[in-house]
Amino acid sequence: MTEHEGAARVAELAKGIRVAMFTTVDGEGRFVSRPMAQQEVGSAGELWFFAERDSRKVAHLAADSRCSVTLASDDTWISMTGTAQAVHDTAKARELWNPWVEAWLPQGPDSPEVVLIRFTGHSAEYWDTPGGKVASVISFVKSKITGERYDGGENERVRLRGDGS
Repeated sequence: MTEHEGAARVAELAKGIRVAMFTTVDGEGRFVSRPMAQQEVGSAGELWFFAERDSRKVAHLAADSRCSVTLASDDTWISMTGTAQAVHDTAKARELWNPWVEAWLPQGPDSPEVVLIRFTGHSAEYWDTPGGKVASVISFVKSKITGERYDGGENERVRLRGDGS
């Protein structure tokens, strides 16, 4: 799989998963994770989130832009590492605005307190089980009957851009 194909596959899988665990590094070097709703998936591991300008996550990113994002559904798991930054882009905020965001940020997309977080993925690893639970059960039963190792589906490590490994 080429780097471009791998990035496209990660983007395709990520588009179907709404909530991510977004992990930053605090001032003492500890990892801090919190659930966040992703708003858009770009083609090469770029994800967009909303936040308040004075939030801890934005402060963490200002001090250390390294972070990770984990996405999971019933049959897909994605772990991405990269960097992120807070971006004040009113036009992009209006484009991505929706009722779910408004529930968390009632001040609206034009408020200077509302920022976007642009995550840029450097590398990713994903596990995908096409067919979901049924396919997993069939593979598990096949493994038990034949004595062969369980085949849980597709697993790839993908370099998205930059210095990711």
